[in-house]
Amino acid sequence: MTSLPAADDAAADDTRAGRTAGYNPLPGVADEMVDPSGNVRPVWRSFVAAIDAMPDHELHERFARADRYLRDAGVFYRAYGATGSSDRAWPFSHIPVLIDEKEWQSIAAGLVQRADLLETITADIYGENRLVQEGFLPPALIAGNAEFLRPLVGVRPTSGHFLHFCSFEIGRGPDGNWWVLADRTQAPSGAGFALENRVAASRAFAELYGETRVHRLASFFGAFREALMEQRRGSEDRVAVLTPGPANETYFEHAFIARYLGIMLLEGEDLAIVDGRVMVRTVAGLKPVSVLWRRLDAAYADPLELDQDSRIGTPGMVQAVRNGSVSFVNALGSGILETRALLAFIPGICRRLLGEDLALPSIATWWCGQTAERAHVVANIDRMVIGPAFSRLPFFDDNGQSVLGSTLRNSARHSITEWLSSDGARLVGQEAVTLSTTPAMVAGQLTPRPMSLRVYAARTRDGWQIMPGGFARIGNGSDAAAIAMQSGGGAADVWIVSAKPVARTTLLPTETEVPRNAPGSLPSRAADNLYWLGRYIERAEGALRILRAWHARFAESADPGQPLLAYVARYLATLDIAMDRGVPESLVGNVDSAVYSASNIRDRFSPDGWLALNDLAKTARRFRENVKAGDDATHAMTILLRKLAGFAGLVHENMYRFTGWRFLAIGRYLERGLHMTRLLGHMTGDDAPDGAFDMLLEIGDNVMTHRRRYNVSTTRLTVTDLLALDPLNPRSILFQLNEIRAEMEQLPGARVNGQMSPLLREATRLQSSLSVMTADMMGSNLYHDFERDLERLSDMLAQTYLG
Repeated sequence: MTSLPAADDAAADDTRAGRTAGYNPLPGVADEMVDPSGNVRPVWRSFVAAIDAMPDHELHERFARADRYLRDAGVFYRAYGATGSSDRAWPFSHIPVLIDEKEWQSIAAGLVQRADLLETITADIYGENRLVQEGFLPPALIAGNAEFLRPLVGVRPTSGHFLHFCSFEIGRGPDGNWWVLADRTQAPSGAGFALENRVAASRAFAELYGETRVHRLASFFGAFREALMEQRRGSEDRVAVLTPGPANETYFEHAFIARYLGIMLLEGEDLAIVDGRVMVRTVAGLKPVSVLWRRLDAAYADPLELDQDSRIGTPGMVQAVRNGSVSFVNALGSGILETRALLAFIPGICRRLLGEDLALPSIATWWCGQTAERAHVVANIDRMVIGPAFSRLPFFDDNGQSVLGSTLRNSARHSITEWLSSDGARLVGQEAVTLSTTPAMVAGQLTPRPMSLRVYAARTRDGWQIMPGGFARIGNGSDAAAIAMQSGGGAADVWIVSAKPVARTTLLPTETEVPRNAPGSLPSRAADNLYWLGRYIERAEGALRILRAWHARFAESADPGQPLLAYVARYLATLDIAMDRGVPESLVGNVDSAVYSASNIRDRFSPDGWLALNDLAKTARRFRENVKAGDDATHAMTILLRKLAGFAGLVHENMYRFTGWRFLAIGRYLERGLHMTRLLGHMTGDDAPDGAFDMLLEIGDNVMTHRRRYNVSTTRLTVTDLLALDPLNPRSILFQLNEIRAEMEQLPGARVNGQMSPLLREATRLQSSLSVMTADMMGSNLYHDFERDLERLSDMLAQTYLG
C-alpha cells in the first residue's frame, strides 16, 4: 500500500523525480499539473509524490485492476466507421485530473449562470421571441435550424422548465482561464461513464483516493433523482430513461444510469399515447409514465409531428406534451441551444437578459452570415477554424468538417474567402483552441496530453447543482483534434480536491428500517427479451447435449454412416443443425441470439451474468473455427456446457424472483419441454436403432438415475417413464409443464375474479393431460400433439403479455 507523504513534506519539495522528471509541457500551453514556472501545482504534489514512489510492477497492477473492473462491468461504447459499428472497450486513461476545490467553485458558478441563461434563451425562442425581434439573434439561425421544432412553439413544459440536465465541454486556454467550447442540451451523454471512471480510478488508487479528500458524485445523482420523482403527476406514475436502443453508441450508459437510479429503461415502442397520456406497455397492462429522461434526439420522439422517418419514436408524443401529461428531460426542441453559431451571440444575450457578462466565456466565435464578422474571419484566417454554423459539435468532434486556417496554402485561402462570401450564413469562424494539457501515462512516463472537461449540471429542488467532477477527454497525441474517442482519444476521472474532509455520500437509504419500494412494472418488450433469452439458452443446451453424445460415438467408430449416428444426424437436420464441422453455425447463432436478447435488457441484467454470457459466446465462436469432429468436438461441447451451466446458475441463484425472472424461467421450461418432446418422439419409435435409448439417457443426463430407479435394462418404457412422465426429474416433460403452470399462476392477470385466464387454463390442461398418462400410452402421435400444444401455448403467452 502506498500512502501519501505528509502534507508539509510534499509542499516543501517541488523537485520532480522518477516518472515526472521528464515531464515538459508544450511551449505556450497551460498544463494542469505543472505551473508556468515548471513546479508541480499544490493540488497535485501529494499524488505525484505517491506515483513516483511506486515501482513499475505495482503501477502496472493498479492499472490492470482498473481495466479489469471496466471489463468485468461490461463498460463499452460503440464506434462508427466506414464499415459499420463495433463495440469497443471504454478507453480509460488511468491518471485522474486533479482540480482544487476553490478553482472548481469558480467554474461551477460560471456554469450555473450559463445554465440559467440557456433556460431563458430557450423559453424566449419557443415563447415571445424577443431576442429575434430586438436583433440579438439572427432570424436565419432560428428559422433555418433543423433543431428548431415548430410544433413546440408556444408550448410551455409542464415542469415549468425547459432544461433539467445539461453538460458543458470546457477547456483551459494558454492564459490559464477556462472557456466553454460547447453546450450540451439535446441529450447530454457521459454522466454514467463519469461514474464508471470514478469507480475504476478508485480501484487503481484506493488509498490515494481516500486520503486526497475527493468530492463524491453520489449526492449529485441523488439530488437529481429526487427532482425527477418530484416531477411526477402522481405517486403511481413512472419515471424512465428513454433510449434509442442498443444500437446507440452510449447505450451502455443509458442502461447503467437507469439501473443506478432505480428507474425504468424504455424505448419508443414501449410507449403508447392513450387519451393524451403517455403509457408504457407492461405485462400487467398499460401504466402511466409522466417523466422521460430522453437520450434520443428530439426530432425522433414523434414520427407523427416531427420526423416521419423515425422508427424509434412514439406517435402522438408532441400532443401529450401539449396536454401537459409528460415532462421531458430536456424539453423537446432544446437541442437548438447546441448550435455552434449561437456561441457568437451568447455574450450579448447574457448582458441583455441577465444584465451581466458571462462569468465563464465561450470560445470566440463569429457567424459569417454578417458582413463585418465575415471580414474579420477572412482577415484573421491564420488563427481561425472554419466550420458548419449549424453543427452541434465542437471542431474536434465533427469528423473533419472544420478547416484549420493555419494549415491552408495561399492558393487555398482564396477559395475559402469565396466560400465564406457565397455560403457565409452556413459557416462560423472560431478562434483556434490551444487546449491545456494534463498528464497521461505513456510508456511508463507521465506525458502531457491535450484535454477538455465534460461537466454536468442538474436542476434540483435547490436550483442548479454542478457535478463535482465529470470526466476529462484526453488526446492520444499532441493534436487537440484527437480528443474525440471516435478518433482514438481516452477518458479520465476528474477529482475535485477539498482542503478539508468530504462527506461520504451514497444513494442507499440510511434509516434503520427501510421501506421497500413497489417493484417496477415490467415492460412487455423486456418480458419478451427475457422469455427468448431463456428459450435460446435452453435451445443451445439441448443442441450441445445431442452433439456431445454424437461426437463421443463418432470418436469410437469414425463412421458417420453408422446406423445410430446417421439416425441422429437426420434428426439434427430437422432442427437446421448441419454436421459440417465440430461446432455447427446454428449453435453459435443460438448463443448469439441469447446475447442479443440480453443486450436489450442491460438495465435488468447483472454484470456477472452479462460477462458469463459473452464469455460463452466468444468461446463458441472460437470453437466454431478450429474444432474437429470426434474427441475435439466432444471436449469442446463439455466446455460449452459447463460455461452455459455457470450462466444458468448465476441467473437461478442471483436473479430476483419477480415477474421478469418468471418469463425467463418459462422460456427455459417451455424450450426444454419442446426439446425432450421432439427427441422422444423421434428416438423411441419402432425404427430406433440399437443404442438409441442409452443415447437418450445420456442426452437427458439421466444415466445414473435410470440405474438407481429401474432394476431392468434400458427399454422404451423405462426411458419414457423417466424422461417424459417423472415429476421429480428436472429433464422430464411433465416436470417442465408443472413448472410452467406454477410460474404462469404468478403472472399478472392469471386469475380474474377467481377464474383462470385462457393461458393458465391451457397450461393446466396440458399439465393434467400428461400427468394421467402411463409410459405404454405414449407414442409418436401423442408426442407430435404435445409439441403442437406447447408451440400454441407459446403463442398464447405472446398474445397475452408480449404484444
